[in-house]
Amino acid sequence: MKHAMIAEAAFTGDASLRSTAKPRGRPIHKMLVSFSAAYFAGALVTDLVYWRMPDVMWERFSIWLITAGLIMSGLAAIAYVIDLVGGRQIDRPAWPRVVGYAIAALLSLFNAFVHSRDGYTAVVPTGLMLSGLVVAVLILTAGVASALANRHRVGG
Repeated sequence: MKHAMIAEAAFTGDASLRSTAKPRGRPIHKMLVSFSAAYFAGALVTDLVYWRMPDVMWERFSIWLITAGLIMSGLAAIAYVIDLVGGRQIDRPAWPRVVGYAIAALLSLFNAFVHSRDGYTAVVPTGLMLSGLVVAVLILTAGVASALANRHRVGG
């Protein structure tokens, strides 16, 4: 059996060795917004299923999805502030997304209170309509923000 031995080790510091890696991907708040939008869309799906098959399980799924979406909305808001303060690249103009997303989050908060009531009438028709409205606001916000961003990039 042969053994290897290290006789000498030298650690040198070189000031020119800096990381050339650039941050990749999107700002973290955009990813969190995507998760919360998916939770809100999932709540609409479970509300629709509950409307057709009034099993309490689907109503519980809806309130849990709304709650998870609200938690992710709060985390997205915190991440947005951190990205903004940190000087991370944020799409311009940002106001349509901020306003639309705030409206969707407030509607979802109200929807959580509606879903917390007992019985079939907690979801149908008010909760179902609110879930649909939240998804419609998110789709409209994404469309308007995308159109404004494209116009802003073109220079118009």
